[in-house]
Amino acid sequence: MRRESERKESLADIISQINQLLDKHKLVENLVYKQQQPKQNLIKNLVSKQNLNKLKKLLDELHPADIADILESLPIDQRIIIWDLVKSENDGDILLEVSDSVRQTLIAEMDNSELLAAAEQLDTDEIADIAPDLPENVLQNLLENLDQQNRERLESTLSYPEDTVGALMDYDIITVREDVSIEVTLRYLRKLGKLPEHTDKLFVVDRYGSILGVLPFKKILVNDLNLYVREVMSTDIVTLNPDDTADDAADAFERYDLITAPVIDANRKLVGRLSVDAVVDYIREVAESDKLSMAGLKEDEDLFSSIWKSVRNRWAWLAINLITALIASRVIGVFEGSIEKVVALAALMPIVAGIGGNSGNQTITMIVRGLALGQINNTNVRNLLYKELGVAILNGVIWGSVLGIFAYLLYGNILLGVVMTTAMLLNLILSAIMGVTIPMLMSKYGKDPAVGSSILITAMTDSGGFFIFLGLATIILI
Repeated sequence: MRRESERKESLADIISQINQLLDKHKLVENLVYKQQQPKQNLIKNLVSKQNLNKLKKLLDELHPADIADILESLPIDQRIIIWDLVKSENDGDILLEVSDSVRQTLIAEMDNSELLAAAEQLDTDEIADIAPDLPENVLQNLLENLDQQNRERLESTLSYPEDTVGALMDYDIITVREDVSIEVTLRYLRKLGKLPEHTDKLFVVDRYGSILGVLPFKKILVNDLNLYVREVMSTDIVTLNPDDTADDAADAFERYDLITAPVIDANRKLVGRLSVDAVVDYIREVAESDKLSMAGLKEDEDLFSSIWKSVRNRWAWLAINLITALIASRVIGVFEGSIEKVVALAALMPIVAGIGGNSGNQTITMIVRGLALGQINNTNVRNLLYKELGVAILNGVIWGSVLGIFAYLLYGNILLGVVMTTAMLLNLILSAIMGVTIPMLMSKYGKDPAVGSSILITAMTDSGGFFIFLGLATIILI
């Protein structure tokens, strides 16, 4: 954690240096342009080259992941300048690291030959990650340039939905037969010279390629070299299928503390492996997507994208929010007469609606999390609803009483305090019901329960809170 904090601080310093060099580069270009000199173009080129060389030297020392962070933090025009200075051999790795939206802006600046060269630097599973953003003709040329085995692997990976194990697995696997000794296995590994990243075990297969077990490295290290693989391998193993969901795979990695897991087909033939880095990347992407979805954003948005693109990404839920706000305003309009007679209602009603919205968002967050972890089903949803109602009633009694006393002390009207307490209790009950119902209904009909849930619950508790509070006030006070 400390190292990550230090890395971020160091990266922030580098971004600051880059911004200073970019500003200096732009300033000098503007000054030279304004001055009409005989050798204006020569001076401009020399000065520009000097600044750009400093930037290039700075970038050459950075890891592709750090360059990706820098590119995402720059406006598009400056981003393109930096992208042109990056070593071409790093293009593929950087395209993998940046977000989808930023990747699209970078790809738009590359010609087909550059894209083809960048993609050819990557492994098959990595090519599959950026394939959706590549122009069709580039992807076709790439497929034609691959050997038959890698072409079949890439086509297979692309055939799976992006949220399945098949789309996340890689093909860098090391297999061993059960009838060889540990000594022979060690000689084989030394002969390879290099192991795939995150390799913690070898996969034991028969002559047909079917999985028999796994041979963890720790067993290779602590056992006698003359023992055979079948004598020390583990047969109680966690296997995955290409059609398994990535969520289920992530749960398995967490539950069993996996680093890698074999991926097998219906005949138990080993087809690939899933590694922890792919799982972590998937979890991070889902978490970021859920954060955006809770705010009603449809997709990952480039911070520096065009105004029009950002508007298109945000307008749908804003339109829904506008409609719900208009409904809430009409609810208030129905009780205009009551508000005119008891002006205190105008000051107090936002409190009831606001606390109801917060309570509803807490409930929704718990339900969405439970759905994502597979903890909620048809058999326990009723118990969950009763539990949330109990929480709402207890909170309503406690905090409703506090608000009721506050209203009485402030306005000297005990009936107004009763209205506040009752309205708070009823609105929290409403928020609990809606907090459970909204995500459950969305999940039932195949919608992402995280998408816009907070907006919907706020709309319900606002309109419902205003109606309950003002309705009670009209009945009791007017």
